[in-house]
Amino acid sequence: MLNSVVVNRKPMLAALAALAAGAIYLSQTVSMTQAALWIVGGLMGISLYFASFGFTHAWRVFVADRKAAGLRAQMIMLAIGVLLFFPFLSQGSLFGHPITGNVSPPGMSVVIGAFLFGIGMQMGGGCASGTLFAVGGGNTRMIVTLLFFIIGSVLGAYTFGWWSTLPALAPFSFVKSWGLGPSLAANLIAFAAIFWLTSSAEKKRHGKLQPIAYIEGGKASLFHGPWPMIWGAVALVILNFATLALAGKPWGITSAFALWGSKFLYLFDVEVTKWAYFAKTPQVITNALTQDVTSMMDFGIMLGAVVAACAAGKFAPAWHIPFKSLLAAIVGGTLMGFGARLAYGCNIGAYFSAIISGSVHGWLWLVAAFIGSAVGVRIRPWFDLAVEKTPKLGAC
Repeated sequence: MLNSVVVNRKPMLAALAALAAGAIYLSQTVSMTQAALWIVGGLMGISLYFASFGFTHAWRVFVADRKAAGLRAQMIMLAIGVLLFFPFLSQGSLFGHPITGNVSPPGMSVVIGAFLFGIGMQMGGGCASGTLFAVGGGNTRMIVTLLFFIIGSVLGAYTFGWWSTLPALAPFSFVKSWGLGPSLAANLIAFAAIFWLTSSAEKKRHGKLQPIAYIEGGKASLFHGPWPMIWGAVALVILNFATLALAGKPWGITSAFALWGSKFLYLFDVEVTKWAYFAKTPQVITNALTQDVTSMMDFGIMLGAVVAACAAGKFAPAWHIPFKSLLAAIVGGTLMGFGARLAYGCNIGAYFSAIISGSVHGWLWLVAAFIGSAVGVRIRPWFDLAVEKTPKLGAC
């Protein structure tokens, strides 16, 4: 019942104060745009937490149990995304400002990196966005995952000079190469096909579909959660569009992790500015972190998740982590960080934002990461991690 929610008021007020203070500080020291992106990040954290909109769990339960609600919600999110993004990307501007999509070379590094990321997200217990909102929500295990996500990202940045030479095709944008109409039609057909195939698999296994438009056996609440998955899908695509309008590029997450770790090494005189990864933008290492869009949005996401967890009465960090689970978080975080750099992004930058940018590398990422995720699901029991599966009914 909604009236039974006990809001964690003190940490929620602290998080709200931090969001407000951050917005004021950024507006005065960087720009109003940066302050607005900070708030967009906070709203993303709230949306991710209330809708439990992760990619890791959605893929795991489909692989293990053919439950497809999360995948169906993702396809709806992507469909709305291309309808919003493609017309403006085809023009190259939005509200009079130039914009670019997340379009990267499809090649071996994407395949390898996405595959590693898929394994890592099942071992680490969350994807890039899932890690951030889980950390903000008080999941202490995910702090370990995030730490090693950063370490893996630095390793990926350090080895960029090697893996960037792996065989790859030139960046390909459906929007730029095919035009608006054909690219929209092709992508919408692909989303519909995945929606239908996964729905069919779920019906065959369970006889019915899990709802994505309402809360099964409960009541949705805008301010306390939970949210139906469709609410989260719509909120995230609208907020990604807001990011495009404000930053001139779609939402990303993991480039900030490589930056944080590299900045830390720079404090100890490691010459990270000479790495090939930072060759074109060495100033990001010496600039204030507040000038980095992705970093500010990532911090906003974590604070937004704190607000949501407190509003739901679920902010209660627990510090005991079983050893095997801790080990899985270390390995999983490292694989995700390294894999994200090889694949030019994570489930957000190289999947969600890439596909709604019309990039073929986003589709390549989806296939490779899903295969890796399926492998990761098989590995989870080795670390005493649960694999959710509906028990079969007995004969008696």
